[in-house]
Amino acid sequence: MRRSAVLAGLLALAVAAEGQAQRLLHAGAYWAAVERPGGACEALSRSELVSPPGRPQPRAAFAFTRDGKRKGELHLLFARPVRPGAAAVLSVGSESFLLVTRGTSAWSRGPVQEAAIIAAVRRSAEMRVRAQGQGGRISDRYLLGGAPTAIDAAAIACA
Repeated sequence: MRRSAVLAGLLALAVAAEGQAQRLLHAGAYWAAVERPGGACEALSRSELVSPPGRPQPRAAFAFTRDGKRKGELHLLFARPVRPGAAAVLSVGSESFLLVTRGTSAWSRGPVQEAAIIAAVRRSAEMRVRAQGQGGRISDRYLLGGAPTAIDAAAIACA
């Protein structure tokens, strides 16, 4: 039951994201891959906990573009803004990564870090991102079942 609810929420997130027509490349237990108009592909998931009504659903996406400008860029969306000047820390298995933040988002710092994050995702069952938000601590957990397949599907579609 839990997996089917997560998958239903994930598919709704994939279809509703940005209100654009897109092609579903892969749908797994916790991750999906989509191809968007304009030559962009993403492997995406929502956080394990569902946001209360009226709050954005935290989500994670690895982005790839056909022009090669993005090859696994990680973007995380939080339910509320991060405190200005605060960093976010992504923990994947035993590895930690310092991310750049602005507003309600966090991003990987470049191609070297992106490759290391994807390698860690392939070896781990979950990832967690933590940041100091406005009004308290932010902590979002993502299950990684199916993430490698979704990442590969997005990367291949936008190669």
